[in-house]
Amino acid sequence: MSTKIVTPKFRVSFPHVFEPQVNQDSGKKQYSIVMLFDQDADLSKLKAIAKEAKLEKWADKTPEKFQTPFKDGNSKDYSGYEDTIFVNAKSISGPGIVDESKQPILDREEFYAGCYARATITAYAWTYMGKCGVSFGLQNLQKLNDGEPFSGKSKAEDDFEAIAVADEDGTSELQTAPGLDI
Repeated sequence: MSTKIVTPKFRVSFPHVFEPQVNQDSGKKQYSIVMLFDQDADLSKLKAIAKEAKLEKWADKTPEKFQTPFKDGNSKDYSGYEDTIFVNAKSISGPGIVDESKQPILDREEFYAGCYARATITAYAWTYMGKCGVSFGLQNLQKLNDGEPFSGKSKAEDDFEAIAVADEDGTSELQTAPGLDI
């Protein structure tokens, strides 16, 4: 049984945590998240459980074509990945998701690519189609705070100015925001 740990704070990328997505390698549905850690983050607990899983499966012999779960963010051409270490975590069952007060997050808009979180994870070693490595199993998530969304999509309230509308009795005039001619 793998040790469960709480990760350090990370930035959320590609969160598929409310509905599973089809894994392109296996064809199975999985919940997943990419965790973006600052390069100076203390990842010693993650490295320790990854090593534990590796030793449990292969003892002291590292197999050929071994794949580490720790990837250099500078190797990706994605916004927000520069100068990070990114780590994937997956699960066949949905993670619990809470806010900083440990209240459940049910609104998909509240947990998004770009917010900051931490997770509970486990590590496991695997062999599949001639490859092998260690990966992380996603258990639960806690949103810590908001961040700039990665989507690039603006919020509707930021795109528009408020306009006054006529009262129910029709006494006030319809006023438009500056720049709108009727």
